[in-house]
Order: sequence, then C-alpha cells, then structure tokens
Amino acid sequence: MKRNCSLLILLMFTIIISCNPRSQTENDKDVTNLWPEIEPFHSEYLNVSDVHEIYYELCGNPKGKPVFVIHGGPGGQCTPYYRRFFNPAKFLIVLFDQRGSGKSKPLGELRQNSTQDLIEDIEELRIHLNLDKIVLFGGSWGSTLSLAYAEKYPNNISEMVLRGVFTATEKEMDHIHNEIPKFFPIEYDNYVIALPEPNKVPTPDNLFNSIKKSDENTVKQLLQVWLNYESKTNMLEAPDNLLEEILSSSSQDDLLAALKVQQHYVINQFFLENGQILRNINKISHIPIVLINGRYDMYCPPETAYRLHKMLPKSKLIIAERAGHWMGEYPIEKELIKAMKDFE
Repeated sequence: MKRNCSLLILLMFTIIISCNPRSQTENDKDVTNLWPEIEPFHSEYLNVSDVHEIYYELCGNPKGKPVFVIHGGPGGQCTPYYRRFFNPAKFLIVLFDQRGSGKSKPLGELRQNSTQDLIEDIEELRIHLNLDKIVLFGGSWGSTLSLAYAEKYPNNISEMVLRGVFTATEKEMDHIHNEIPKFFPIEYDNYVIALPEPNKVPTPDNLFNSIKKSDENTVKQLLQVWLNYESKTNMLEAPDNLLEEILSSSSQDDLLAALKVQQHYVINQFFLENGQILRNINKISHIPIVLINGRYDMYCPPETAYRLHKMLPKSKLIIAERAGHWMGEYPIEKELIKAMKDFE
C-alpha cells in the first residue's frame, strides 16, 4: 500500500515544535500551568544492543511514582518541555530518546531498530532502574509504542495517559494520505510542486531520494514547503511565524537524521501487523487509561481514541475542544496536566 509523505511530516513535527511548546490564546481563561522548569538529577546512556545506546534522564522525586515519557516520532526526542507535565514532588520522571533519535547513539541508525526493539528497551530501562509498575505518558507515535509495550508487559503498568491516539492501522494511514490534503490544498500543492522530477508523487521514498540527490538550496526549499504543510495541518490556529521558528531551532542534519528513522518505520508499517494493537487490546483492559484527543486533530481523529475507549472498560475519554494534534495547544496541555494530577 502506498504510504504518503504526510505521515512522515506528522512524525517529524513532534521533534521540531517541542522547542516552541505552548500555543495559548487570549481566550484561555481557565489557566492550568505547567509545572516549573527542572533539571535532571541523573542522566546517562544505557547500552541496549551491540549497536545502540539510549540516552535517559531522571527528574523529580527519586522515590516518587515512576512515569515513563514515550516521545513521538519515530525519530523524535524528549525535551525539557516534557518534564513540566508532572508534579516533581510526586513523580520520578523518566525521559529517554528512542533508538537512533535525539541524544541516543548512533543518531539515525536503522540497524536493530524496530518497534519490538523499542518495546524491549523500555523494559530493559525499567529493570535497570529497579522499578516495579510504571505510568506510561505518550502521544502520537508515543501512544502507539505505549500501547504496544503495555500489551507485551501488561503487569508492569499502573496507569497510562495517551494523547493523539494512533494505532498504525491501514485505515488511519489511508486517512492521512487521502483526506488531509483536501483541507490544505494550497500548502499541499506547494509541497508537491517543489519535488523535483521525476519524483512528483509525494511518497516517503521520493521525498528522501529527492533530498539525497539535490543541491543545498533545493534541500532547503523542500524542507521549508514540507514543514509549512505540517505546521498548518498539526495545529488548529498555527501562528504565522511558526515556520520561521521551526527552521531556526533545528539543524538540517538533525531533520534529515530524523527523517531517515521515520522513513524506515513508515515503509515497514511500523513493524506492526494491521490491526494488531486493537486485536490485543483485551490484554490491557484492567489498566486505568486516560485518552486525550483534539476535536480537530487532522492526523489522529478522535474516532480512534473513541474506539479504544469503548474497548477499554477502565478508560476515560477526553475530547479537547479548540485543539488539533499538537500537545502544546492549550486545551490538550491542560487535560494532560489534569490527568497526571489525578494519578498522583
């Protein structure tokens, strides 16, 4: 099945815009603040294979309730912004970068890099830290990986908070491919037009091959139109200067390394069978789960979260009004903070 490059754009966005987190408007009256900025009390690398070392850091209370932050992507990374969703007096906050991503080494490495590998990395890190049950906090691709880990190790989870729910089914991927461009025809056409011949069909292979074969100016242009499409489609009210902020906060090498990892996962259907997560959902029916979705999430419509909610008797579904996909939109950010307060 053809995979549209829009999916790669979605996954890349989680990396870049984390440097520009909150999207709050003057109409947001019921302000729920992020917790204060904190620094890790410990950070190091964990050797998880003969190829990969994953970077992790610990924040908050060393004896607190452990919560694992599962970042988006694939190819994303954790940033200081993620630390601020949790009461540092109550939680041991564990952040780590997945294989080939962020500070993990080697950056962009595809060998021994699959969903099954990432699942085992979470488990190895849990054991390495001598932890019992953990809370999983993940969004977008992070929700997919959280669900996949929980289904493999259901007895290791106390609660879950999932945002922008994505289960990597063919139906979800077809929605991204066929429906989103209808709402953003100008931005989408500008992106397609920028692809050099003969790669005018915007598949992951064509985008990446075009970048590899193009000169520096063409690569820069491709990244700009690609990210402009993404910035418009991810947020309900994207600010006009968002693209400029994204480009100024990320190096071209980092963007291309993340794209390489993402292409690897998309082409391999995220290393999951179609419908696998939904078929195995009964394995986690005992776990309290909060599902948070933006009403106008173009990439991960509320339908998926609603389907999961109906299948999970201990779940709570929250549809955040006036919000799209990005976790930094205030209605979603507020609900994430509330959910973690409830699990203290």
